[in-house]
Amino acid sequence: MSEEVQFLLEETKESMQNALVHLEREFQKIRTGKSSAQMLDGIKIEYYGSLTPLDQLSNINTPDPRQIIVQPWDKNSLPLIEKAIMAANLGFNPKNDGEVLRITVPPLTEERRKEFAKRARNEGENAKVAIRNIRRASNDSAKKLEKEGEAEDVIKKAESDIQEITNTFIAKVDKLTELKEKDIMTV
Repeated sequence: MSEEVQFLLEETKESMQNALVHLEREFQKIRTGKSSAQMLDGIKIEYYGSLTPLDQLSNINTPDPRQIIVQPWDKNSLPLIEKAIMAANLGFNPKNDGEVLRITVPPLTEERRKEFAKRARNEGENAKVAIRNIRRASNDSAKKLEKEGEAEDVIKKAESDIQEITNTFIAKVDKLTELKEKDIMTV
């Protein structure tokens, strides 16, 4: 197998691994019954004229499974952070005590659990689509290599390997999605 084909296979694996990492990050944003600092990922605060991520303005702790504490380094930013959390529409109602924001994570209703499980399935499907797109691009690259003089049997083997890699990553996505759904639905 030539270096180009070997490189193509490695690149395919790496791209699919990145899709899997992205899926895991998205799953962290989906709430289960337990609180986590990742629930507040993606919240940005208008701070001195620029949008700043919440984790760059404060310390975020989860002292117990039902509570998140946001302790800003600048106490003057407390109302801004509170407003941004409310605007993010995460279903949280932060309590401002002048020092920190206490966010009580309400227990999930059955309806919300099903909603989050559906969102997890959608994220899983998005990851599968991304993996299939990577497969298509890799197969196209393999065909180009064939036109550039690579042996037909080498390209057939490469396409077979690409499909094998794809199947492996699709199975990983299914497993991660199943685990996340189980985690969400566990009371």
